[in-house]
Amino acid sequence: MKKKTLILFAMVFGLITSLLLIIQIFRPIEGLENITKTDRIAVWSITVILLIYYLNLNSKPQLVPSILTIDKDSGRDKDKPSVSFKDVAGLDEIKEELQETIDFMINSEKYKVMGAKIPKGILFHGPPGTGKTLLAKAVAGETNSSFLYASGSEFVEKYVGVGAKRVRTLFEKAKKESPSIIFIDEIDAIGTKRNQDSNNEKDQTLNQLLVELDGFNTDETVIVIGATNRLDLLDEALLRPGRFDRHIYIGIPNMPAREQILSVHTKNKPLDKKIDIKAIAKKTTGLSGAQLANIANEAAIIAVRNNKKQISDIEFDAAIERVVAGLELKNPNVMLKEKKIVAFHEAGHALVSKLLDTDTVQKISIIPRGQALGYVLKFPDEDRYLLSESELENKIITLLAGRAAEQVILYVIFNEITTGAKDDLSKATNIAREMVCSYGMSPLGTLALDDMYIRYNYDNIRLEIKDITDKTYKKAIELIEDNIHILHIIANCLLEKETIDSVELDLIFKENNRSPNYAI
Repeated sequence: MKKKTLILFAMVFGLITSLLLIIQIFRPIEGLENITKTDRIAVWSITVILLIYYLNLNSKPQLVPSILTIDKDSGRDKDKPSVSFKDVAGLDEIKEELQETIDFMINSEKYKVMGAKIPKGILFHGPPGTGKTLLAKAVAGETNSSFLYASGSEFVEKYVGVGAKRVRTLFEKAKKESPSIIFIDEIDAIGTKRNQDSNNEKDQTLNQLLVELDGFNTDETVIVIGATNRLDLLDEALLRPGRFDRHIYIGIPNMPAREQILSVHTKNKPLDKKIDIKAIAKKTTGLSGAQLANIANEAAIIAVRNNKKQISDIEFDAAIERVVAGLELKNPNVMLKEKKIVAFHEAGHALVSKLLDTDTVQKISIIPRGQALGYVLKFPDEDRYLLSESELENKIITLLAGRAAEQVILYVIFNEITTGAKDDLSKATNIAREMVCSYGMSPLGTLALDDMYIRYNYDNIRLEIKDITDKTYKKAIELIEDNIHILHIIANCLLEKETIDSVELDLIFKENNRSPNYAI
């Protein structure tokens, strides 16, 4: 727009100057008597050129930026990847599922004899960092196919037809380089559900993608692999058979998978002989493959920082804390009053978690990390896929135990509670909301509530959520009051040492004749 305005001003100035030069021929104008014939011709020529350029620009304003970007290189990574299934750890079932696709691309004739058709599209969905991109590269590596990578955001443009053009270009390249793998990461950027009344650039891009998926013939060995973290956002036309035929969920790795992933990422690192990869995998429940890779790398960095020649358990524990809790603040400016509040708050979490045996407490600390002034590092003893209503309530009780400790202890001392429970309250509310809206664990009935119902009945839902949080908070208060002497011991120990590990916490409970699984 700025360029267009400048051209307009230059053209108007040229037109005015040209008009004055024409008038000067018939009626002399003071100040213009020294203008030569050559100067007049030059001014008139420049003015005519500016006029033609401006009219052309004005007739098709979207073409100028489109021409500059329309041939943007979609599918940048066109090399045949060296990655194979050997480099992908912890996804054995998924690799087995993809073997048929690989075999079809290598030995397509035996499938054609039986009348079988190759899947046109495979959709990977699941949390971020679980290995979707790596798996797509491994498929290309196993089949010795060209790998064309594109991000969904590359097809999103405000200029009409640009996204659709890029989709066509990408598929044309894939057909020329057949056999090939097209990998579209974050496909939800262009594949979101369409509205009936919408007709924007994104919809045109999606329509072009659907056309290209339908346009494959049996002689073209091209497979499209899409990846998304939000399957629920994708248009149904994209998900139907004949387009993305297979939907494969890639979730958070379980215990054996985490052990395999850590083994892959530590095989070229000098590890201490005492290192137990299985024990490290046990401490990392709920973490993705990308986070595990980051832990292995952080451990190596910390070992270099400590001038060590081998990576020990100390470096791995520090790396887990770095990834899970954030960066440790070396010289935090925390007042003694705030330090005492944090100590009792975290002691409350650890105490109740130990009593209810919800998770194994690995470490308690009042050393600030990231935005947190303190934290309790805990992991479950084993992978869990199903949780009962009482187990969910125990999780809420543990989350609210920090605030409960503040109310029982600190409210008496300081006559007020603090903002320290912000994150705890958010997590507890989310669990309670899921219990009401998704799990059917409320008087509203055994049903899952959709967004429409929630929107128009939120007051009733809010009351049910509040009933759960109020009930669990009351239990947290009771546990704190019944074990207040242990709370004081843990908090005072934190104020003295700043950190307590699982061994020290077990010793505190043993010395005070209190065991886990305390009845509530």
